[in-house]
Amino acid sequence: MSDDLKDKTAVVTGSGKTSGIGYAIARKLAACGANVVIADLVGKEARQNAPAAGNGDELAGLAGDLKKTFNIKSLSVELDVTRGDSVARMTEKVKNQFGRIHILCNNAGTVFGVPNAIHTYDESDWLKTIDVNLNGVFRVSKALVPLMMDTGGCVINMASRAAKVPPLFNGAYAVAKAGVIMLTKVMAKELAGAGIRVNAICPGVIQTDFTDWRFKLEADILNSTVAERQAEMLKTIPMGRLGSCDEVANLVAFLASDQSSYITGQAINITGGQLMEI
Repeated sequence: MSDDLKDKTAVVTGSGKTSGIGYAIARKLAACGANVVIADLVGKEARQNAPAAGNGDELAGLAGDLKKTFNIKSLSVELDVTRGDSVARMTEKVKNQFGRIHILCNNAGTVFGVPNAIHTYDESDWLKTIDVNLNGVFRVSKALVPLMMDTGGCVINMASRAAKVPPLFNGAYAVAKAGVIMLTKVMAKELAGAGIRVNAICPGVIQTDFTDWRFKLEADILNSTVAERQAEMLKTIPMGRLGSCDEVANLVAFLASDQSSYITGQAINITGGQLMEI
């Protein structure tokens, strides 16, 4: 447990599903004593292809559970990272309850229009994917970084292994996540003087309902089974297994803590050895 996170305030976007990385991050930070804001897009219509979060009451319930379990302060906020007005409303609620924040985890993300090659990709789906995964990080950071300028803090942006190794037929997501890495580096340079560290995390294949959806999609396209698709994926991972949401959350807690006080501007892989770089 990182004791230095106690009583700090963290905002985690895309954290409204108990099966997702975002909620695991929120729970880990709460376990470390941080106050947590759970922010997510809710409703069945929220994401065209991938599983969505629940409704506003369920979002509030998750925040309430963290408050009760870990004796911290919590807040739930409905958030659409593609809309400036939604980001502004979220920022105002966070400011009114906490005044300032110390940790921002830009985790919200999704994909539209897959599978498609560049020359067959629907332009609207391409732009929506870029808007959520890249522009959303910009919008939320622009709004919330001012709430940590006086005290310092850290920003952790969720990128992906796909940002470094191009996947087939998922170009918009890969391009957006590559942009997140460069945005992370730009922010790290610009904000270092204010005592704000900025890093990115590049997960490989993590066990979530989004990953289950991906395996099912691949199985349907290739006339295969989910089990066969997962087995093929495991062959590419030296550790021979999928990662867990908790393992990603542990890395976020480390990057948010003073234990990583000299780390900024990095894009850290968590892939079970699937991606190794010099």
